[in-house]
Amino acid sequence: MAQAVDASKNLPGDPRNREVVFPAFGDPQLGNLETPVNSSPLIRGFINNLPAYRPGLAPARRGLEVGMAHGYWLFGPFAKLGPLRDTDNANLAGLLSAIGLVVVLTGALSLYANSNPPKALPSVTVPKPPADAFNSKESWNNFGSSFLIGGIGGAVVAYFLTSNLALIQGLFG
Repeated sequence: MAQAVDASKNLPGDPRNREVVFPAFGDPQLGNLETPVNSSPLIRGFINNLPAYRPGLAPARRGLEVGMAHGYWLFGPFAKLGPLRDTDNANLAGLLSAIGLVVVLTGALSLYANSNPPKALPSVTVPKPPADAFNSKESWNNFGSSFLIGGIGGAVVAYFLTSNLALIQGLFG
């Protein structure tokens, strides 16, 4: 087996010898590479459907979607893995912890918005980043305030679902 692999190194027609990584847009000075992962249609479709890159969304809508996902996701580790996980108040502690982290993250977004961030550059995965999404302090601040609302809402929904799990299971059998 090892001899066959060594022998294939000298065969230009062997598929294992094909180049699969190229400079992005054919320009090696951009410092970006086009790989089978970041240029595949599946990955491009997934990334371009995320709220940050989806065309036609206002910054507030983007922030609301991202915040809801983060608030909902952050509740679980705090409630189920935190120091109060075996108490009656575990879900409440998870809710308050998730809201606290969302507030801290909103503060970080506000600081970043006031740092005059650069515009998004085209890449292999996102060839046309949304031009109107994050091009001013106002749009970043709209994103951040909506992130706060969405994050708190997502954490509250996760708290409601977890606290009423027996009732919800009774409704659906």
